[in-house]
Amino acid sequence: DVGFACRLVRYLQKAYGFSRENIFATGHSNGGEMCYLLAYKRPDLFAAVAPVSGLTMEWMYRSLKAKCPVSLFEIHGTKDKTSAWEGDPTNEGGWGAYIAVPQAIGYWVAVNRCTHCEREELPLMRNKVIAHRYLGGTNGSEVWLYEVVGGGHSWADKDLDVGEHLWKFFARHITSER
Repeated sequence: DVGFACRLVRYLQKAYGFSRENIFATGHSNGGEMCYLLAYKRPDLFAAVAPVSGLTMEWMYRSLKAKCPVSLFEIHGTKDKTSAWEGDPTNEGGWGAYIAVPQAIGYWVAVNRCTHCEREELPLMRNKVIAHRYLGGTNGSEVWLYEVVGGGHSWADKDLDVGEHLWKFFARHITSER
């Protein structure tokens, strides 16, 4: 799947003149898992990734090493029963063993060498959303975690304007073309 995604990016760049520098990926659930995999395997191609209710499989965490920093933004509900906030190290859910969301975020904070965290509670729509923004990373990289307190396995569109926040994040990582 990583190879296909990268070939698709290259095809779209060649066929339609899309940017060679400003490539971003987002996805929900399994698509979020794919975002983590792209961050591990192709940070040279993707400027930033944003998994929503995604997870990091234990095999990824144990066997893959990030090649370089890549900015990452996770939106995740603390009561997600499909991609559990606290992880599923023994594979009770049958999806395969995966690590806890805070552990996955901690990995990327370390890879990006973020120097500090800003915390903010977003305006309440339904569930409380706590924004944890780890900033000051290598080459301007950063890691954001939006913790949707009590939120489930969803796009979180009843808790915040997800599109607006995704764009706010991705826009911070747009570079001018060479």
